[in-house]
Amino acid sequence: MQPQNTQARIRRLFRKRRRQAEHIGAMAEDQLERNLVRKFNRLYSVRRFVVVWVLLCLAMVSSVVVQTRALGSYYQTLQPAAGGIYREGIIGTYTNANPLYVTGQVNDAVSKLIFASLFKYDNKNNLVGDLAQRYDVDAAGTTYTVKLKPDLTWHDGKPLTAADVVFTYQTIQNPDAQSPLNVSWQNVTVSASDDQTIIFKLPNPLTSFPYSLTNGVIPKHSFGTANVSNYRSMPFNTVRPVGAGPYQLKTIEVTGNSPSTRQEEIELVPFEKYHAGPPAISSFIVHTYPSRELMVSDFQDRGLTAMVGLQEVPKDVADVENVQTTVMPLTAANMVFFKTSSGVLSDKTVRQALVGGVDVDASTKGIQKPVLPVRAPLLPSTPGYNAGYAQIHTSTEAANALLDAQGWVRQPNGIRSKGGQPLVFKLYAQNVPEYRQVTEGLKSQWQKLGVSLQVYLQEDADLRSTVSSHSYDALLYGISLGVDPDGFVYWHSSQTDVRSPSRLNLSEYSSPVADSSLEDGRTRQDPTLRAIKYGPFLSAWQQDAPALGLYQPRFLYITRGQVDGLQDRLITADTDRFNNVDEWMIRRVPKTNKL
Repeated sequence: MQPQNTQARIRRLFRKRRRQAEHIGAMAEDQLERNLVRKFNRLYSVRRFVVVWVLLCLAMVSSVVVQTRALGSYYQTLQPAAGGIYREGIIGTYTNANPLYVTGQVNDAVSKLIFASLFKYDNKNNLVGDLAQRYDVDAAGTTYTVKLKPDLTWHDGKPLTAADVVFTYQTIQNPDAQSPLNVSWQNVTVSASDDQTIIFKLPNPLTSFPYSLTNGVIPKHSFGTANVSNYRSMPFNTVRPVGAGPYQLKTIEVTGNSPSTRQEEIELVPFEKYHAGPPAISSFIVHTYPSRELMVSDFQDRGLTAMVGLQEVPKDVADVENVQTTVMPLTAANMVFFKTSSGVLSDKTVRQALVGGVDVDASTKGIQKPVLPVRAPLLPSTPGYNAGYAQIHTSTEAANALLDAQGWVRQPNGIRSKGGQPLVFKLYAQNVPEYRQVTEGLKSQWQKLGVSLQVYLQEDADLRSTVSSHSYDALLYGISLGVDPDGFVYWHSSQTDVRSPSRLNLSEYSSPVADSSLEDGRTRQDPTLRAIKYGPFLSAWQQDAPALGLYQPRFLYITRGQVDGLQDRLITADTDRFNNVDEWMIRRVPKTNKL
Protein backbone atom coordinates (compact mmCIF):
# COMPACT_ATOMS: atom_id res chain seq x y z
CA MET A 1 0.00 0.00 0.00
CA GLN A 2 2.75 2.39 0.76
CA PRO A 3 4.18 2.41 -2.79
CA GLN A 4 0.74 3.23 -4.19
CA ASN A 5 0.28 6.11 -1.73
CA THR A 6 3.70 7.46 -2.59
CA GLN A 7 2.97 7.44 -6.31
CA ALA A 8 -0.35 9.20 -5.72
CA ARG A 9 1.39 11.98 -3.74
CA ILE A 10 3.98 12.45 -6.48
CA ARG A 11 1.27 12.80 -9.14
CA ARG A 12 -0.64 15.33 -7.06
CA LEU A 13 2.58 17.32 -6.46
CA PHE A 14 3.45 17.28 -10.17
CA ARG A 15 -0.03 18.53 -11.15
CA LYS A 16 0.25 21.28 -8.55
CA ARG A 17 3.67 22.42 -9.84
CA ARG A 18 2.37 22.39 -13.42
CA ARG A 19 -0.56 24.61 -12.51
CA GLN A 20 1.84 26.98 -10.71
CA ALA A 21 4.10 27.14 -13.80
CA GLU A 22 1.13 27.81 -16.05
CA HIS A 23 0.00 30.57 -13.73
CA ILE A 24 3.46 32.20 -13.66
CA GLY A 25 3.69 31.97 -17.48
CA ALA A 26 0.32 33.64 -17.88
CA MET A 27 1.35 36.43 -15.53
CA ALA A 28 4.65 36.95 -17.48
CA GLU A 29 2.80 37.17 -20.78
CA ASP A 30 0.42 39.70 -19.26
CA GLN A 31 3.33 41.80 -17.95
CA LEU A 32 5.15 41.64 -21.32
CA GLU A 33 1.98 42.69 -23.10
CA ARG A 34 1.39 45.63 -20.80
CA ASN A 35 5.02 46.87 -20.33
CA LEU A 36 6.66 46.31 -23.74
CA VAL A 37 4.37 45.48 -26.63
CA ARG A 38 1.77 48.13 -25.80
CA LYS A 39 4.60 50.76 -25.43
CA PHE A 40 6.04 49.77 -28.80
CA ASN A 41 2.64 50.41 -30.29
CA ARG A 42 2.65 53.87 -28.71
CA LEU A 43 6.10 54.71 -30.27
CA TYR A 44 4.46 55.66 -33.56
CA SER A 45 2.67 58.56 -31.88
CA VAL A 46 5.95 60.11 -30.67
CA ARG A 47 8.02 59.44 -33.83
CA ARG A 48 8.66 63.15 -34.53
CA PHE A 49 10.06 63.65 -31.05
CA VAL A 50 12.31 60.60 -31.40
CA VAL A 51 13.56 61.57 -34.90
CA VAL A 52 14.51 65.07 -33.74
CA TRP A 53 16.53 63.71 -30.81
CA VAL A 54 18.24 61.09 -32.98
CA LEU A 55 19.26 63.72 -35.55
CA LEU A 56 20.51 66.01 -32.80
CA CYS A 57 22.66 63.23 -31.36
CA LEU A 58 24.11 62.45 -34.81
CA ALA A 59 24.93 66.12 -35.34
CA MET A 60 26.69 66.31 -31.98
CA VAL A 61 28.74 63.18 -32.71
CA SER A 62 29.70 64.47 -36.16
CA SER A 63 30.81 67.80 -34.72
CA VAL A 64 33.01 66.08 -32.16
CA VAL A 65 34.63 63.92 -34.87
CA VAL A 66 35.31 66.89 -37.16
CA GLN A 67 36.72 69.01 -34.35
CA THR A 68 38.92 66.16 -33.13
CA ARG A 69 40.36 65.63 -36.59
CA ALA A 70 40.96 69.36 -37.05
CA LEU A 71 42.69 69.71 -33.71
CA GLY A 72 44.77 66.63 -34.45
CA SER A 73 45.99 68.16 -37.69
CA TYR A 74 46.64 71.44 -35.91
CA TYR A 75 48.81 69.86 -33.27
CA GLN A 76 50.60 67.54 -35.75
CA THR A 77 51.97 70.36 -37.99
CA LEU A 78 55.72 69.97 -38.44
CA GLN A 79 58.15 72.84 -38.06
CA PRO A 80 61.90 73.23 -38.66
CA ALA A 81 64.14 72.43 -35.72
CA ALA A 82 67.81 72.60 -34.88
CA GLY A 83 70.01 69.52 -35.13
CA GLY A 84 70.70 66.89 -37.74
CA ILE A 85 73.66 65.93 -39.93
CA TYR A 86 74.08 67.64 -43.29
CA ARG A 87 76.17 65.87 -45.94
CA GLU A 88 77.14 67.81 -49.05
CA GLY A 89 78.82 65.97 -51.93
CA ILE A 90 81.35 67.75 -54.16
CA ILE A 91 83.55 66.42 -56.95
CA GLY A 92 87.21 67.15 -56.29
CA THR A 93 89.84 66.95 -53.56
CA TYR A 94 90.47 68.88 -50.35
CA THR A 95 93.92 70.49 -50.28
CA ASN A 96 93.68 73.93 -48.63
CA ALA A 97 91.14 75.85 -46.58
CA ASN A 98 93.20 79.02 -46.12
CA PRO A 99 91.17 81.82 -47.80
CA LEU A 100 94.40 83.39 -49.06
CA TYR A 101 95.06 80.36 -51.27
CA VAL A 102 91.78 78.55 -51.97
CA THR A 103 90.92 77.41 -55.48
CA GLY A 104 88.40 74.78 -56.56
CA GLN A 105 84.90 74.00 -55.33
CA VAL A 106 85.92 71.73 -52.43
CA ASN A 107 88.44 74.14 -50.92
CA ASP A 108 86.14 77.10 -51.50
CA ALA A 109 83.28 75.37 -49.67
CA VAL A 110 85.33 74.32 -46.64
CA SER A 111 86.98 77.73 -46.40
CA LYS A 112 83.67 79.58 -46.60
CA LEU A 113 82.25 77.53 -43.73
CA ILE A 114 85.29 78.00 -41.49
CA PHE A 115 86.35 81.59 -42.15
CA ALA A 116 84.44 84.84 -41.84
CA SER A 117 85.06 88.01 -43.87
CA LEU A 118 84.66 91.71 -43.27
CA PHE A 119 81.65 91.84 -45.59
CA LYS A 120 79.35 89.36 -47.30
CA TYR A 121 76.15 89.35 -49.38
CA ASP A 122 72.67 89.02 -47.92
CA ASN A 123 69.73 87.10 -49.45
CA LYS A 124 69.07 90.02 -51.83
CA ASN A 125 72.73 90.07 -52.92
CA ASN A 126 73.39 93.36 -51.14
CA LEU A 127 76.75 93.89 -49.47
CA VAL A 128 76.37 93.76 -45.68
CA GLY A 129 78.67 93.47 -42.71
CA ASP A 130 79.99 90.10 -41.56
CA LEU A 131 82.83 90.80 -39.12
CA ALA A 132 82.45 94.51 -39.88
CA GLN A 133 79.73 96.79 -38.58
CA ARG A 134 80.12 99.38 -41.34
CA TYR A 135 82.56 101.30 -43.49
CA ASP A 136 83.03 104.99 -44.24
CA VAL A 137 84.78 106.62 -47.19
CA ASP A 138 86.34 110.07 -47.30
CA ALA A 139 85.38 112.82 -49.76
CA ALA A 140 88.29 111.99 -52.05
CA GLY A 141 87.17 108.36 -52.34
CA THR A 142 90.64 107.05 -51.45
CA THR A 143 90.39 106.26 -47.73
CA TYR A 144 88.03 103.58 -46.41
CA THR A 145 87.58 103.14 -42.67
CA VAL A 146 86.11 99.83 -41.49
CA LYS A 147 84.73 99.32 -37.98
CA LEU A 148 84.61 95.79 -36.53
CA LYS A 149 81.76 94.34 -34.52
CA PRO A 150 82.47 94.08 -30.78
CA ASP A 151 83.58 90.92 -28.93
CA LEU A 152 84.62 88.90 -31.98
CA THR A 153 86.28 85.55 -31.24
CA TRP A 154 88.38 82.99 -33.11
CA HIS A 155 87.56 79.28 -32.95
CA ASP A 156 90.38 78.80 -30.42
CA GLY A 157 88.84 81.35 -28.07
CA LYS A 158 91.27 84.20 -28.67
CA PRO A 159 89.91 87.66 -29.53
CA LEU A 160 89.70 88.78 -33.16
CA THR A 161 90.97 92.34 -33.59
CA ALA A 162 91.95 94.83 -36.26
CA ALA A 163 95.52 93.47 -36.04
CA ASP A 164 94.29 90.19 -37.56
CA VAL A 165 92.66 92.02 -40.45
CA VAL A 166 95.81 94.04 -41.12
CA PHE A 167 97.87 90.83 -40.98
CA THR A 168 95.53 89.17 -43.51
CA TYR A 169 95.82 91.88 -46.15
CA GLN A 170 99.51 92.57 -45.61
CA THR A 171 100.14 88.85 -46.12
CA ILE A 172 98.18 88.98 -49.38
CA GLN A 173 100.33 91.92 -50.48
CA ASN A 174 103.57 90.12 -49.65
CA PRO A 175 104.86 88.46 -52.85
CA ASP A 176 106.60 85.76 -50.78
CA ALA A 177 103.19 84.55 -49.60
CA GLN A 178 102.26 83.74 -53.22
CA SER A 179 98.58 84.48 -52.76
CA PRO A 180 96.51 84.63 -55.98
CA LEU A 181 94.74 87.65 -54.44
CA ASN A 182 97.97 89.67 -54.59
CA VAL A 183 97.11 91.31 -57.94
CA SER A 184 94.15 93.22 -56.51
CA TRP A 185 95.99 94.63 -53.51
CA GLN A 186 98.97 96.43 -54.98
CA ASN A 187 99.64 99.96 -53.68
CA VAL A 188 96.94 99.75 -50.99
CA THR A 189 98.06 100.75 -47.48
CA VAL A 190 96.41 98.82 -44.63
CA SER A 191 96.69 99.90 -41.00
CA ALA A 192 94.79 99.85 -37.69
CA SER A 193 94.01 102.92 -35.61
CA ASP A 194 92.76 100.80 -32.69
CA ASP A 195 91.61 97.23 -31.96
CA GLN A 196 88.29 97.80 -33.75
CA THR A 197 89.24 100.07 -36.66
CA ILE A 198 91.03 99.31 -39.94
CA ILE A 199 92.05 101.99 -42.45
CA PHE A 200 92.56 101.25 -46.15
CA LYS A 201 94.28 103.95 -48.21
CA LEU A 202 94.05 103.64 -52.00
CA PRO A 203 96.33 105.38 -54.54
CA ASN A 204 93.27 106.39 -56.60
CA PRO A 205 89.49 106.55 -56.04
CA LEU A 206 87.79 103.19 -56.52
CA THR A 207 84.08 102.97 -55.81
CA SER A 208 84.00 99.18 -56.08
CA PHE A 209 86.65 98.72 -53.37
CA PRO A 210 84.30 97.46 -50.58
CA TYR A 211 83.39 94.47 -52.77
CA SER A 212 86.99 93.29 -52.51
CA LEU A 213 86.62 92.89 -48.73
CA THR A 214 84.69 89.61 -48.96
CA ASN A 215 87.62 87.19 -48.60
CA GLY A 216 88.17 85.31 -45.34
CA VAL A 217 90.23 86.79 -42.52
CA ILE A 218 93.00 84.72 -40.87
CA PRO A 219 94.38 84.93 -37.28
CA LYS A 220 97.80 86.49 -36.83
CA HIS A 221 98.65 84.38 -33.77
CA SER A 222 98.30 81.09 -35.69
CA PHE A 223 101.33 81.93 -37.85
CA GLY A 224 103.63 83.06 -35.07
CA THR A 225 107.19 83.62 -36.28
CA ALA A 226 106.92 81.37 -39.37
CA ASN A 227 108.55 82.64 -42.52
CA VAL A 228 106.04 84.07 -44.99
CA SER A 229 107.41 81.88 -47.78
CA ASN A 230 106.35 78.80 -45.75
CA TYR A 231 102.73 79.88 -45.24
CA ARG A 232 101.44 77.77 -48.15
CA SER A 233 102.68 74.52 -46.56
CA MET A 234 101.62 75.05 -42.95
CA PRO A 235 99.26 72.57 -41.18
CA PHE A 236 96.97 75.56 -40.60
CA ASN A 237 95.85 75.33 -44.21
CA THR A 238 94.50 71.77 -44.00
CA VAL A 239 94.27 70.03 -40.63
CA ARG A 240 94.46 72.95 -38.19
CA PRO A 241 92.52 75.87 -39.65
CA VAL A 242 91.33 78.47 -37.15
CA GLY A 243 88.65 80.83 -38.35
CA ALA A 244 85.76 82.88 -37.07
CA GLY A 245 83.07 81.49 -39.36
CA PRO A 246 79.95 79.53 -38.46
CA TYR A 247 81.66 76.11 -38.39
CA GLN A 248 84.97 74.78 -37.14
CA LEU A 249 86.91 71.70 -38.24
CA LYS A 250 86.41 68.51 -36.24
CA THR A 251 87.82 65.62 -38.26
CA ILE A 252 89.08 64.66 -41.71
CA GLU A 253 88.61 61.06 -42.86
CA VAL A 254 90.26 59.80 -46.06
CA THR A 255 89.53 56.55 -47.92
CA GLY A 256 90.95 55.16 -51.16
CA ASN A 257 94.54 54.66 -52.21
CA SER A 258 94.54 56.31 -55.63
CA PRO A 259 93.13 59.46 -57.27
CA SER A 260 90.38 57.39 -58.89
CA THR A 261 89.16 56.00 -55.55
CA ARG A 262 90.06 58.73 -53.05
CA GLN A 263 87.20 60.13 -51.02
CA GLU A 264 87.31 62.54 -48.09
CA GLU A 265 84.90 63.49 -45.35
CA ILE A 266 85.58 66.86 -43.74
CA GLU A 267 83.37 67.11 -40.69
CA LEU A 268 82.58 70.54 -39.32
CA VAL A 269 80.73 71.37 -36.11
CA PRO A 270 79.04 74.60 -35.01
CA PHE A 271 81.13 77.41 -33.57
CA GLU A 272 79.20 78.22 -30.42
CA LYS A 273 80.60 81.77 -30.20
CA TYR A 274 79.89 82.68 -33.81
CA HIS A 275 78.97 86.37 -33.86
CA ALA A 276 75.56 85.70 -35.45
CA GLY A 277 74.77 82.82 -33.10
CA PRO A 278 75.67 79.11 -33.42
CA PRO A 279 74.41 77.34 -36.56
CA ALA A 280 71.29 75.20 -36.27
CA ILE A 281 72.67 72.09 -37.99
CA SER A 282 74.67 69.92 -35.57
CA SER A 283 77.19 68.55 -38.05
CA PHE A 284 78.12 69.67 -41.56
CA ILE A 285 80.09 67.13 -43.60
CA VAL A 286 81.73 67.96 -46.92
CA HIS A 287 82.15 64.65 -48.78
CA THR A 288 84.50 64.71 -51.78
CA TYR A 289 84.30 62.32 -54.75
CA PRO A 290 86.66 61.53 -57.63
CA SER A 291 83.79 61.22 -60.10
CA ARG A 292 80.25 62.32 -60.83
CA GLU A 293 79.04 58.71 -60.94
CA LEU A 294 80.15 57.91 -57.38
CA MET A 295 78.56 61.07 -55.99
CA VAL A 296 75.25 60.48 -57.76
CA SER A 297 75.22 56.84 -56.60
CA ASP A 298 75.67 57.88 -52.98
CA PHE A 299 72.90 60.45 -53.34
CA GLN A 300 70.55 57.79 -54.70
CA ASP A 301 71.44 55.53 -51.75
CA ARG A 302 70.49 58.33 -49.33
CA GLY A 303 74.11 58.89 -48.33
CA LEU A 304 74.00 62.62 -49.14
CA THR A 305 71.78 65.57 -48.31
CA ALA A 306 72.98 67.67 -51.25
CA MET A 307 75.10 67.60 -54.42
CA VAL A 308 77.27 70.33 -55.94
CA GLY A 309 78.98 70.68 -59.31
CA LEU A 310 76.35 69.34 -61.71
CA GLN A 311 75.05 71.48 -64.56
CA GLU A 312 71.80 69.56 -64.85
CA VAL A 313 69.76 67.09 -62.81
CA PRO A 314 70.75 63.54 -63.81
CA LYS A 315 67.90 61.50 -65.26
CA ASP A 316 68.39 58.75 -62.68
CA VAL A 317 68.03 61.34 -59.90
CA ALA A 318 65.15 63.41 -61.23
CA ASP A 319 62.60 60.73 -60.27
CA VAL A 320 64.02 60.03 -56.81
CA GLU A 321 61.47 60.75 -54.10
CA ASN A 322 61.61 64.16 -52.43
CA VAL A 323 64.46 65.51 -54.57
CA GLN A 324 64.48 69.28 -54.83
CA THR A 325 66.53 71.65 -56.97
CA THR A 326 67.55 75.20 -56.13
CA VAL A 327 68.74 77.30 -59.08
CA MET A 328 70.76 80.41 -58.24
CA PRO A 329 71.67 82.74 -61.13
CA LEU A 330 75.19 84.12 -60.80
CA THR A 331 76.12 87.77 -61.30
CA ALA A 332 78.29 86.58 -64.16
CA ALA A 333 78.07 86.39 -67.95
CA ASN A 334 78.70 83.65 -70.47
CA MET A 335 79.86 85.31 -73.67
CA VAL A 336 81.63 84.57 -76.92
CA PHE A 337 84.69 86.83 -76.83
CA PHE A 338 85.95 87.80 -80.29
CA LYS A 339 89.70 88.42 -80.49
CA THR A 340 89.57 91.89 -82.01
CA SER A 341 93.33 92.36 -82.39
CA SER A 342 94.01 89.92 -85.23
CA GLY A 343 92.51 87.65 -87.89
CA VAL A 344 89.11 87.94 -89.52
CA LEU A 345 87.52 89.02 -86.22
CA SER A 346 89.54 92.24 -86.25
CA ASP A 347 87.01 93.41 -88.87
CA LYS A 348 84.23 95.23 -87.01
CA THR A 349 81.78 94.48 -89.83
CA VAL A 350 82.29 90.75 -89.36
CA ARG A 351 81.70 91.04 -85.63
CA GLN A 352 78.56 93.10 -86.16
CA ALA A 353 77.24 90.48 -88.58
CA LEU A 354 78.04 87.65 -86.16
CA VAL A 355 76.17 89.41 -83.36
CA GLY A 356 73.28 90.72 -85.45
CA GLY A 357 72.66 87.56 -87.46
CA VAL A 358 72.44 85.03 -84.63
CA ASP A 359 69.35 84.20 -82.58
CA VAL A 360 70.86 83.76 -79.12
CA ASP A 361 67.63 82.48 -77.61
CA ALA A 362 67.52 79.66 -80.17
CA SER A 363 71.09 78.65 -79.31
CA THR A 364 70.34 78.44 -75.58
CA LYS A 365 66.78 77.11 -75.80
CA GLY A 366 67.59 73.50 -74.92
CA ILE A 367 69.66 74.29 -71.83
CA GLN A 368 68.10 72.72 -68.75
CA LYS A 369 66.41 75.26 -66.51
CA PRO A 370 65.48 78.78 -67.70
CA VAL A 371 68.44 81.14 -68.06
CA LEU A 372 68.69 84.91 -67.74
CA PRO A 373 69.84 86.59 -70.97
CA VAL A 374 73.01 88.69 -71.23
CA ARG A 375 72.87 91.35 -73.93
CA ALA A 376 75.36 93.94 -72.68
CA PRO A 377 78.58 94.20 -70.63
CA LEU A 378 76.43 95.08 -67.60
CA LEU A 379 73.71 92.88 -66.13
CA PRO A 380 70.14 94.16 -65.78
CA SER A 381 70.57 93.87 -61.99
CA THR A 382 73.61 96.19 -62.06
CA PRO A 383 73.42 99.97 -61.48
CA GLY A 384 74.07 101.78 -64.75
CA TYR A 385 72.49 99.13 -66.98
CA ASN A 386 70.65 100.63 -69.94
CA ALA A 387 68.60 98.40 -72.26
CA GLY A 388 69.10 100.95 -75.02
CA TYR A 389 72.74 99.87 -75.25
CA ALA A 390 72.02 96.16 -75.68
CA GLN A 391 73.82 94.31 -78.45
CA ILE A 392 72.11 94.84 -81.82
CA HIS A 393 70.19 91.84 -83.15
CA THR A 394 68.94 92.18 -86.72
CA SER A 395 68.31 89.07 -88.86
CA THR A 396 70.11 86.53 -91.01
CA GLU A 397 69.15 88.52 -94.11
CA ALA A 398 70.43 91.81 -92.71
CA ALA A 399 73.70 90.20 -91.58
CA ASN A 400 74.25 88.69 -95.02
CA ALA A 401 73.57 92.06 -96.65
CA LEU A 402 76.10 93.72 -94.36
CA LEU A 403 78.81 91.20 -95.29
CA ASP A 404 77.95 91.54 -98.99
CA ALA A 405 78.30 95.31 -98.81
CA GLN A 406 81.73 95.04 -97.20
CA GLY A 407 83.14 92.76 -99.87
CA TRP A 408 82.87 89.41 -98.17
CA VAL A 409 81.96 87.24 -101.14
CA ARG A 410 80.33 83.84 -100.81
CA GLN A 411 82.36 81.14 -102.58
CA PRO A 412 81.02 77.99 -104.30
CA ASN A 413 81.59 76.02 -101.12
CA GLY A 414 79.29 78.47 -99.28
CA ILE A 415 82.09 80.09 -97.25
CA ARG A 416 82.74 83.79 -97.69
CA SER A 417 86.16 85.29 -98.33
CA LYS A 418 87.69 88.73 -98.82
CA GLY A 419 91.04 89.43 -100.41
CA GLY A 420 91.80 85.73 -100.47
CA GLN A 421 91.09 85.33 -96.73
CA PRO A 422 88.24 82.90 -95.94
CA LEU A 423 85.75 83.77 -93.23
CA VAL A 424 86.93 80.99 -90.92
CA PHE A 425 87.77 81.17 -87.20
CA LYS A 426 88.32 78.85 -84.22
CA LEU A 427 86.08 78.90 -81.17
CA TYR A 428 87.30 77.34 -77.91
CA ALA A 429 85.10 76.31 -74.97
CA GLN A 430 84.99 73.96 -72.02
CA ASN A 431 84.09 70.37 -72.83
CA VAL A 432 80.73 70.17 -71.08
CA PRO A 433 77.28 69.27 -72.50
CA GLU A 434 75.93 72.80 -72.07
CA TYR A 435 78.70 74.46 -74.06
CA ARG A 436 78.63 71.69 -76.63
CA GLN A 437 74.98 72.45 -77.31
CA VAL A 438 75.53 76.22 -77.48
CA THR A 439 78.48 75.95 -79.87
CA GLU A 440 76.52 73.61 -82.15
CA GLY A 441 73.70 76.13 -82.30
CA LEU A 442 76.06 79.00 -83.08
CA LYS A 443 77.88 77.00 -85.75
CA SER A 444 74.61 76.15 -87.48
CA GLN A 445 73.38 79.75 -87.49
CA TRP A 446 76.67 81.32 -88.53
CA GLN A 447 76.94 78.84 -91.38
CA LYS A 448 73.92 80.58 -92.90
CA LEU A 449 76.03 83.73 -93.04
CA GLY A 450 78.80 82.01 -94.97
CA VAL A 451 80.96 81.57 -91.88
CA SER A 452 82.97 78.43 -91.18
CA LEU A 453 83.23 77.92 -87.42
CA GLN A 454 85.70 75.38 -86.08
CA VAL A 455 84.83 74.35 -82.52
CA TYR A 456 87.40 73.04 -80.04
CA LEU A 457 86.07 71.73 -76.73
CA GLN A 458 88.80 71.37 -74.12
CA GLU A 459 89.14 69.92 -70.63
CA ASP A 460 89.68 72.35 -67.76
CA ALA A 461 93.49 72.28 -67.63
CA ASP A 462 93.88 72.74 -71.38
CA LEU A 463 91.28 75.50 -71.49
CA ARG A 464 93.01 77.41 -68.69
CA SER A 465 96.20 77.35 -70.73
CA THR A 466 94.33 78.56 -73.82
CA VAL A 467 92.73 81.41 -71.89
CA SER A 468 95.90 82.55 -70.16
CA SER A 469 97.85 82.63 -73.43
CA HIS A 470 94.97 84.11 -75.48
CA SER A 471 95.61 81.44 -78.10
CA TYR A 472 92.16 81.51 -79.72
CA ASP A 473 90.18 83.38 -82.34
CA ALA A 474 87.03 83.32 -80.24
CA LEU A 475 86.33 82.02 -76.74
CA LEU A 476 83.10 80.89 -75.12
CA TYR A 477 83.75 81.66 -71.47
CA GLY A 478 82.18 82.96 -68.29
CA ILE A 479 83.31 86.10 -66.45
CA SER A 480 82.27 87.23 -62.98
CA LEU A 481 80.73 90.70 -63.16
CA GLY A 482 79.57 91.03 -59.56
CA VAL A 483 77.18 93.58 -58.15
CA ASP A 484 79.21 96.68 -59.01
CA PRO A 485 79.27 97.99 -62.61
CA ASP A 486 83.07 98.35 -62.71
CA GLY A 487 84.14 96.32 -65.77
CA PHE A 488 87.62 97.81 -66.06
CA VAL A 489 89.52 94.48 -65.96
CA TYR A 490 87.47 92.99 -68.80
CA TRP A 491 87.28 95.86 -71.30
CA HIS A 492 90.01 98.45 -70.65
CA SER A 493 92.84 98.36 -73.20
CA SER A 494 95.49 98.23 -70.44
CA GLN A 495 94.26 94.73 -69.60
CA THR A 496 95.35 93.35 -72.99
CA ASP A 497 99.03 93.81 -72.22
CA VAL A 498 100.89 90.54 -71.65
CA ARG A 499 102.50 92.24 -68.64
CA SER A 500 99.08 92.84 -67.09
CA PRO A 501 98.72 90.76 -63.88
CA SER A 502 95.32 89.40 -64.90
CA ARG A 503 95.02 90.01 -68.67
CA LEU A 504 91.26 89.51 -68.43
CA ASN A 505 90.42 91.61 -71.48
CA LEU A 506 89.65 88.40 -73.34
CA SER A 507 88.53 90.22 -76.51
CA GLU A 508 91.72 92.31 -76.52
CA TYR A 509 89.32 95.19 -77.00
CA SER A 510 90.79 98.66 -77.38
CA SER A 511 88.73 101.85 -77.58
CA PRO A 512 89.79 105.32 -76.35
CA VAL A 513 86.15 106.17 -75.74
CA ALA A 514 85.56 103.03 -73.72
CA ASP A 515 88.80 103.50 -71.77
CA SER A 516 87.93 107.04 -70.72
CA SER A 517 84.41 106.04 -69.75
CA LEU A 518 85.59 103.06 -67.68
CA GLU A 519 88.13 105.23 -65.87
CA ASP A 520 85.59 107.92 -65.05
CA GLY A 521 82.84 105.54 -63.98
CA ARG A 522 84.88 103.63 -61.41
CA THR A 523 85.88 106.80 -59.54
CA ARG A 524 82.41 108.27 -58.94
CA GLN A 525 80.55 107.62 -55.69
CA ASP A 526 77.14 108.92 -56.77
CA PRO A 527 75.19 106.09 -58.53
CA THR A 528 73.40 108.46 -60.91
CA LEU A 529 76.63 110.11 -61.98
CA ARG A 530 78.30 106.72 -62.41
CA ALA A 531 75.52 105.61 -64.74
CA ILE A 532 76.05 108.71 -66.86
CA LYS A 533 79.81 108.17 -66.98
CA TYR A 534 79.39 104.58 -68.16
CA GLY A 535 77.14 105.62 -71.06
CA PRO A 536 79.93 106.17 -73.65
CA PHE A 537 81.48 102.77 -72.82
CA LEU A 538 78.15 100.99 -73.28
CA SER A 539 77.56 102.77 -76.58
CA ALA A 540 81.05 101.93 -77.87
CA TRP A 541 80.64 98.30 -76.81
CA GLN A 542 77.34 98.08 -78.68
CA GLN A 543 78.80 99.47 -81.92
CA ASP A 544 82.17 97.69 -81.79
CA ALA A 545 80.67 94.28 -80.90
CA PRO A 546 83.78 92.85 -79.17
CA ALA A 547 81.70 89.99 -77.80
CA LEU A 548 78.39 88.18 -78.11
CA GLY A 549 76.44 88.11 -74.85
CA LEU A 550 74.64 84.83 -74.19
CA TYR A 551 73.29 84.17 -70.68
CA GLN A 552 74.02 84.27 -66.97
CA PRO A 553 75.41 80.98 -65.65
CA ARG A 554 73.46 79.30 -62.88
CA PHE A 555 74.49 77.44 -59.76
CA LEU A 556 72.47 74.23 -59.42
CA TYR A 557 72.02 72.83 -55.91
CA ILE A 558 70.32 69.44 -55.62
CA THR A 559 68.98 68.38 -52.22
CA ARG A 560 67.04 65.50 -50.76
CA GLY A 561 64.13 67.08 -48.98
CA GLN A 562 63.60 70.68 -48.00
CA VAL A 563 66.42 72.76 -46.53
CA ASP A 564 64.88 75.65 -44.63
CA GLY A 565 66.78 78.87 -45.23
CA LEU A 566 67.98 77.82 -48.69
CA GLN A 567 66.24 79.60 -51.55
CA ASP A 568 66.49 80.56 -55.21
CA ARG A 569 68.27 83.90 -55.37
CA LEU A 570 70.91 85.86 -57.23
CA ILE A 571 74.42 85.15 -55.95
CA THR A 572 77.89 86.41 -56.80
CA ALA A 573 79.84 83.17 -56.28
CA ASP A 574 78.97 79.49 -55.77
CA THR A 575 79.94 79.66 -52.10
CA ASP A 576 77.47 82.48 -51.48
CA ARG A 577 74.94 79.71 -50.97
CA PHE A 578 76.48 79.57 -47.48
CA ASN A 579 75.94 83.24 -46.65
CA ASN A 580 73.11 82.28 -44.28
CA VAL A 581 74.18 78.67 -43.60
CA ASP A 582 73.90 79.32 -39.87
CA GLU A 583 70.12 79.55 -40.40
CA TRP A 584 69.71 76.31 -42.38
CA MET A 585 67.60 73.55 -40.84
CA ILE A 586 66.77 70.06 -42.06
CA ARG A 587 64.97 68.44 -39.09
CA ARG A 588 61.20 68.54 -38.61
CA VAL A 589 59.38 68.22 -35.28
CA PRO A 590 55.68 68.45 -34.34
CA LYS A 591 54.62 72.03 -33.95
CA THR A 592 53.13 73.07 -30.60
CA ASN A 593 50.32 75.57 -31.07
CA LYS A 594 48.28 77.44 -28.50
CA LEU A 595 44.52 77.60 -28.71
